[in-house]
Amino acid sequence: MSMFPILTTERLFLREINVTDLNRMYTILSREDVTRYYGLDAVKNSSEVMELIHYFREMYDTKKGIRWGIINKQTNQLIGSCGFNAYQERNKRAEIGYELHPDSWGVGYAAEAVKALLMYGFDTLQLNRIGAIVYPENLPSQKLLEKVGFTKEGFLRDYLIQGNTSHSTFVYSILRNEWHGI
Repeated sequence: MSMFPILTTERLFLREINVTDLNRMYTILSREDVTRYYGLDAVKNSSEVMELIHYFREMYDTKKGIRWGIINKQTNQLIGSCGFNAYQERNKRAEIGYELHPDSWGVGYAAEAVKALLMYGFDTLQLNRIGAIVYPENLPSQKLLEKVGFTKEGFLRDYLIQGNTSHSTFVYSILRNEWHGI
């Protein structure tokens, strides 16, 4: 892929996650309350975060996905990350994921970031389908996805392993013809 895209919203900008974000990413991803529904266990040390940062870059370089750091414009602080996983250019589809530090919960930042992802996914990547996998217990995420136009499609039994436990998930999606640039 070419130069890493930067996305801008009213209160946020989304940019590449790099080594300078190591400490802040650790602060976010080492919290059980953040990773509870992330699909990965909480990180235990900074080397695990470094591996993730390198993985995000590799995902981008190999066109398998793209992960942005979410920056609060007002504080210029990294407050989370979001992006596309399981990107399939040929099938014009991807899945989204996102997480925020609890200090940034409940003020609409996740919805703002997801709307930027939808715009980029449908307008720039020319996706036809954007999906999301959500734990049934993660009611705030389900509410957010439904608010921005996603449809709950079904239930995936024992779909993810986290903490040595299998978890069932809901699958959500939004199609290009359902999205209205909201």
